Amino acid sequence: PDPDPAPWLEVLPELKDKLKSKPYDAKKSCWVPDKATGGYFEGMIESLDGEKATVKILDTGDSKVFKKDQCGQVNPPKFDCSDDMADLTYLNDACVLWNSVVRYKNQLIYTYSGLFCIAINPYIRFPIYTQRAMEIYMGLRRNECPPHIYGVAEQQYAAMMNVEIGRAHV
Repeated sequence: PDPDPAPWLEVLPELKDKLKSKPYDAKKSCWVPDKATGGYFEGMIESLDGEKATVKILDTGDSKVFKKDQCGQVNPPKFDCSDDMADLTYLNDACVLWNSVVRYKNQLIYTYSGLFCIAINPYIRFPIYTQRAMEIYMGLRRNECPPHIYGVAEQQYAAMMNVEIGRAHV
């Protein structure tokens, strides 16, 4: 069988709608460090006092105080699960990590980051390395289809063919 690979390649509209529903305020949303894990919490700035910021952590509802310069900007929810992290408005460590985590949790293991294709090993098999999946990428540019190693391969193949065609005309 050659199942449809789309659920493991494309961000479905239902997922986009779900991600857009999270709390967000362009002036108050922030990422703050989580010392315990080395990761980040998403929060809302409740108040600023000089160089200190009181932040309400969204997951727990706890309020914590951080140095103002520890608060990183959050991308608007429309950028969550972005195919290419180079398109993010804010490109800080927390935003890159968040985009990677959201994609991984939704079984979207490939992401572009500018010129690079990032793959996160899910340690299970998805039907994304089939003939049907490969045909999605044939003849298309990288930005015309979801992130995948086949997109990178197709781009390189097209570049190689352009070089060969150029040499044939000399």
